[in-house]
Amino acid sequence: MTAALLAGLAQVLVVAAGAPLLVGVVRTLKARLVGRRGPSPWQPYADLRKLLGKDAVVSTTTSWVFRATPYVLAATMLVTALVVPVLVAHPPLAFAGNIILVMYLFMLGTFFLALAGLDAGSAFGGMGSSREVAVAALAEPTIIVAVFALALRAETLSLGGVVERFGRDPLLAVNPSHLLAFAAFFIVMLAETGRLPVDNPATHLELTMIHEAMVLEYSGRYLALVEWAGAMKLFVFMTLLANLFVPAGVPSLAEPVPLLLGLLALAGKLAVLATALAVVETAVAKLRLFRVPELLAGSFALALLSVTAVFLLR
Repeated sequence: MTAALLAGLAQVLVVAAGAPLLVGVVRTLKARLVGRRGPSPWQPYADLRKLLGKDAVVSTTTSWVFRATPYVLAATMLVTALVVPVLVAHPPLAFAGNIILVMYLFMLGTFFLALAGLDAGSAFGGMGSSREVAVAALAEPTIIVAVFALALRAETLSLGGVVERFGRDPLLAVNPSHLLAFAAFFIVMLAETGRLPVDNPATHLELTMIHEAMVLEYSGRYLALVEWAGAMKLFVFMTLLANLFVPAGVPSLAEPVPLLLGLLALAGKLAVLATALAVVETAVAKLRLFRVPELLAGSFALALLSVTAVFLLR
């Protein structure tokens, strides 16, 4: 029990404290790739501290949904940190650790955020909520199918079981279906976390923004929680990419030394993925809104091909 509590606490702390740093590293890498000095990787922490010190301005047209949404977003991400294998293959809530539960937690946050965008009564909030729900409806099935392809090869639906199976037999990952599932999951990660080419987190152009349109009415501590939750969502998605598809270094034992080694392995894999994300966002432009379904349909096709390849290449 003590080991499980230690693992759970460590995973929550890593996700909560490491998420702003991951966002800062991606911003710095993007700036360096285009020849600018860019902000410090620690800048997101300063931004959160500044927002937490400001008063929140709330419209008189809003209800309790608007005020509760930032806390729901943060809470769902922290609970997700207890389900997915971040530092250890079997975290405290590993008994419920399949991709269906993770998607329910993600969709719960998306549902409340879309309601909050509508609750403010602004035209931009409603537009962003509509776009966000449309993107989520197209992206969520791809995630489930891509992870299902891994589950078929690992012969278990448990995320921790998938990590352990591929960790014991790395040759299972040397398969076209593995690469197809990785590509599908990476594309969906860009859509779910509001990254280029689906959305641009650095712009406030009314005709292009999706996520930013829903949070325009937030300020102060509410905006800090929303931004923090968004950073944790990116961290969790990249952790799933790192540990499900490259499970090397993920321990099964929740002990101090294995947890430290797992943290070092995770940091290395996230550094590679952050570099890849920065390169992709620097090299591509934002898609027109009507082209986004085509991209997500392509990712779903890759996930289906991954499942098909599991049966054809046995």
